[in-house]
This record gives sequence, structure tokens and C-alpha cells, in this order.
Amino acid sequence: MTSSTQRFLRISAFRRAAVLGILSAVGLSVGAATVSARPTQPSAADRQITFAVATLMERTHLTGQSLDDKISERCLDTFIKELDPLKLFFYQSDIDEFKRNRTLLDDAFKRGDIRFAYEVFARFLARVDERVQLAHAELDKQHDFAVDEEMIRDPEAAEHPKTPEEAAERWRQRVKFDLMKELADDVPMDEAVKKLRKRYLSIRNSWQQTDNEELLERYLSAMTTGFDPHSSYMAPTTLDNFNITMKLELDGIGASLRAVDGYTVVQNIIPGGAADKQGGLKPEDKIVGVGDGPNGPIEDIVDMKLNDVVKKIRGKRGTIVRLEVDPADNSERKTISITRDRIELKDSEARSEVIERGKKADGTPYRLGAIQLPSFYMDMDGARMGLDDYKSTTRDVRRLLEEFKTQEVDAVVIDLRWNGGGSLTEAVNMTGLFIDNGPVVQVKGPDGRSQPYKDPESGLVWEGPLVVIINKFSASASEIFAGAIQDYRRGIVIGDHATHGKGTVQQLFDLDNKLLPLGNRGPRMGALKLTIQQFYRPGGDSTQNRGVVSDVELPSLTTHLDVGESDLDYALKFDRVGALPHDTYHMVDSSVIDGLRERSRQRIAQSEYFTKANHQIERYEEQKDRKTITLNKEKFLAERKELDSDKEQEELFENMTDPTRPVYEMDGYGQEAIDITVDYLDLLGGNKIAVARQEAAIAQ
Repeated sequence: MTSSTQRFLRISAFRRAAVLGILSAVGLSVGAATVSARPTQPSAADRQITFAVATLMERTHLTGQSLDDKISERCLDTFIKELDPLKLFFYQSDIDEFKRNRTLLDDAFKRGDIRFAYEVFARFLARVDERVQLAHAELDKQHDFAVDEEMIRDPEAAEHPKTPEEAAERWRQRVKFDLMKELADDVPMDEAVKKLRKRYLSIRNSWQQTDNEELLERYLSAMTTGFDPHSSYMAPTTLDNFNITMKLELDGIGASLRAVDGYTVVQNIIPGGAADKQGGLKPEDKIVGVGDGPNGPIEDIVDMKLNDVVKKIRGKRGTIVRLEVDPADNSERKTISITRDRIELKDSEARSEVIERGKKADGTPYRLGAIQLPSFYMDMDGARMGLDDYKSTTRDVRRLLEEFKTQEVDAVVIDLRWNGGGSLTEAVNMTGLFIDNGPVVQVKGPDGRSQPYKDPESGLVWEGPLVVIINKFSASASEIFAGAIQDYRRGIVIGDHATHGKGTVQQLFDLDNKLLPLGNRGPRMGALKLTIQQFYRPGGDSTQNRGVVSDVELPSLTTHLDVGESDLDYALKFDRVGALPHDTYHMVDSSVIDGLRERSRQRIAQSEYFTKANHQIERYEEQKDRKTITLNKEKFLAERKELDSDKEQEELFENMTDPTRPVYEMDGYGQEAIDITVDYLDLLGGNKIAVARQEAAIAQ
């Protein structure tokens, strides 16, 4: 197995990628925050927030775990790993000094005292300055890429440097490796040196622009994740972004951005948004300056961290923002004026497509209705206010199913790949579109009692064959839906070996409501996302750690990535509760599953796509567990030709957040999933209407 630090890095990369597409969409409808430089000292509000978070964690967390020395030790380990996961910055003497506080942090949290975080971070910034100087010095040297040497790639096999000489050697190897990667991509040496010099400065500048709010969020979340991986403190900016992911709308220009070596680069233009209508801004353009209003001064944003750039570009609909841009086509720098507007994140809502495949007995093709569902979204504010048209997954999917019926589709395919979850209510309600009545999920809180969440509306919107596609990134609400469909034998689940394995429920505690007197206009406090329940399938199994196992598995690299719940530190364990009485629809039985597996196995054995996929999996498994990586260019190129595991993961994450991706990807994986659906229709024969039969619960 890979080390826990490698898993930490992979999972952190996944989480960043998972939110990038929405959270970097510029122009949230909140007041712009002041850009702060470096944390100064904890404020009175920080102490209030810390005390409240500590109190809520002890009183409300699912496990009943106390905020004690165990959590203190976990917090320290996580905080250091968050700052220096590759052990490139801190000295071992720094770590030894920090560990003197190993069992003291819990007591400080209970007092609202987070001064330790500031002490550690100040030391970290000093080390970053030193290491960037080392890196720049190494860029000025000649490196021999024919020497047969290796660099430790597994952080847990490495140690923090003990001396300046050890630190210099670590960075000599690091810089050589970074240069070698650039040269392997045919970047000339002088350009590679210039690029890396900029990159290292950008790393330093980014850390130095960390503000008090960000440090508080990072430190408190290091403590809360000691209870479980999904409890976290959300600073006000993070909370705003979370609300956007649920509403799927915002006020802004309609673009997503990414940071590249100190530059803010346009990643995508949202179709129909303000920037799309204006027409001047293009993907890969570099935004180098931002001005508010038609005449306001334009501020240089090169080397400014991405969150602060977003805050400057965001604003209310109807107002103007001016962007100074270096075009991707290397034409002359220009200034673009865009009037902010309401942006709907259409790429993040349910989308559909009708696919024709195979042949029926009468010679006509099967018509398959595919729905891509990136998340289980719901405008919670709109729902609370009783708005008639608030954004809802269930409403959108119901509409698409009704359209499918008029289009006379033969089966429905729900694609939950990359769906990280969302609203529990929407998962329950959407499941109800495919079953008549009964429990969809049951939840258990700290008192140990289970409570069922039932389909709120009798009747089926779609009563025909159903296929659910999952991968290892399908989590939480996705697993509730897939697990219920499987338990009701309502349809088949195909894809990766299993879903992510997140079987816990979080509640959002708005700290403004808890800490501020009614009507107070003081600083915003953010929110605590706290694990309060564990959920279980109607049949009694939890999805925690184990996930929902596919009926028919397809070979996939994603199955082998260490991004599942079981790969997370301090994840809760799998368990089960008693099954609940629920209907079964007998749309699936062992003979159907066996037939589907055998037909799929035969196709996969003959498939060039899956032959390549299996080869990639083999090479990935070989590469990911290696403790070292070569710094010999010839050997590096030979290994990368076989498989570049880092690049494979980057491409997966980019695909996951690409708003221009098709509704249904007809690559080899997608084609096989559709062929399995056609096989399913064939094996069902005349049994293509879901008819409920009551089945008694089995005591566990």
C-alpha cells in the first residue's frame, strides 16, 4: 500500500479538483473582502469561533469523542502535514519543538486559544523563504541528467532535514526533478529555468498572502478532522462557495479561473454567461489586472492568490468590472469591460441525452435515456422560503424522465461518476422517482437509534429498466441512491469496483446565528460542518468505508486510486443495523447479473481500450508504491512512456471539472456501460416493468 501521506496528497488533489469548477467561478454576490497580508495575531472573533467549534465538536459529534489528548496529537500531525506534506520546508528540530505541545492543544482549543497556529505558521513562512532561496541557487547551477541517482518520492520514507546541508541536498534533487520534467516536455532549458524561478516565487508569495481567516480555517479543520475526515470549519468565503454549489447560481462574469505560476488563467467560459456574451475573454487568457467600475484604477494582480483575485472580480449583477488581459494568442494586451450578471451553472445540473444502441427484435435500435448528474444540489435558502422555482435535483430529474417517456426510451441510465454527493433530502426524493414507497435510507445518531427516511411521494415516475453508473468518486448522496436501487432490486449498478465509501451525514452550524446577537452587523463567523449521523441502506448495511459494490465491474484506473474513504485518516468504521421492510422489484436476480458479467467479460477480453486500461492499471500499481523516482532523464522518459501516473491523475481531475464535457462520454468505458444496458434489456425479456413485491426485513 502507499503511505498515508501519499494518500493524503492524492485525496487533497481530488478535493481541490472537485470544487475548482464551481468555487473558482468568479463573481459571488457578496461584499468584496479586503486582501490581507500574512496572519498577524488572533482576534477576539477568532477566540469566539474557536471556543464555539470546540464546544460543538464535543457536545454534538456522532462518536461522542471528547476533545482530548488524542485529538490534540492528531491535530498537530494533520496541521504539519497540511503545511509541509513532502517534508521539504521544516527542519526536524522545528518538528521536535512543535511536538512539545502535542498533548496541550486540546486545552488551548477549549480556551479559544490558537496562538500555537500562528507560531507554527510564522516558522513555516521563514522556512519557505529559506527554501526558495535554495531553489533559486540551484536553478543557477548546471545539472547532469545522465547521472544514475534517485530521489525519495514517498514522504513517509523521507525525514525532515536535520541540517542546512541536508535541506540543500533535498532541494538540489527537487529542482533537478522539476527541471527534468520540463525538459521531458521539450521545454528549452532557459525557459524551464525561468518558469521554475517564477513558480517557486509564486509558492512563496501565495503562502505569504495567507490571511487570518484562512489560517483559522486550516487550523480548526486540522482539529475537527481528528474526529472524522468530514467535519470541518468553513470560513465565510468557503461558506459562500458552498452555498453556490447547492444553488448552482451566482452573480458574476461567468468564468472559472486557475492559478498558474503566479498568473490567473481563464480555465473555462460558462456558456450564456456575461463573459460569453461580451465575447472578449477567452480560455487560457491571463488576467493581469482588475478594475472595479467603468473608471476605477486597475490593480496589478500578478502573484496575487486566486481567492483574492476572485473577490476582486466578483460583484453584484449590473455592475462593471474591467479586466486587463494578456491574450492566449500572444496578441497585444487589452482591457475588457464586462457587466456582471446572474450566472446559472448549467454544467453542474442534471443533463440528458438519448443514445441509440443495439437492436430490438423488430430491428429498430434501443433508445437509452442517459442523465449525467454531477451532484445532488438544492437551493436550501429558496426551499426554506417556500419559493416555487428553487433549484432542485429531484425537480430537474423528474422533468428529464417525463421527457424520456415522450421520447419512448427503453431504459434510463443515471451516470453518477464524479458525483461527490450533496443534499440528503434530494437523494431521498430522487430515489422516490424510481420506487413506489418505502424507506430510502436510515440514519443513526449518537444515541444509537435508527430513523428511516422514506420516499415522500407514492408512485413511480419511471417504472422501466434502470442502470446506475458509479466510480470511486461517487460519494455520500450518490451512495444513498445507488444503495437503495440495489437493495430494492430496482436496477443494476455498474462501473468501478465500488463507490467512495462516505456513509456519514453532516450538519451545517451557522456560527453567525450562534455567536452574534440578533441584528448584529459584526464580522462574519463562518460555519461548522459537523458529522452528526451515519447512514445505512434499507437492507441495514452502512456504505461507510465499504461503499456500494457494483453488480458488474469495469476495469478502471480510478478503482485503484487511493481516494476512497478507507484511505482517509481517522475514518469511521463500517457497521450495520437491522434491515427495514421494503419492496423488491425483481428487476435484478443472480442469473441476470451472471449473464451480464459473462457478456461483458467476453467483450472486454477483445477490447483494445480495456487491454490498454489493464496495462495502465498494472503500471500504475507498480509505480505508485515505489519509494523513489529516478533523476536520470533517459530512464525517466522510458518510465513515463509506459505511464505517467501523476499526469493520469491530473487528466482525471481535469475531466471531472470540465464544463464542456459531453452529457455522456462514449469512450471505451462509456460504450461498454451502454452495451451492458442493452444486454440488460435483452436478459429482462418481457419483465421490463417494475412491479413491487413486499419483502420482510431480515434481523441483523
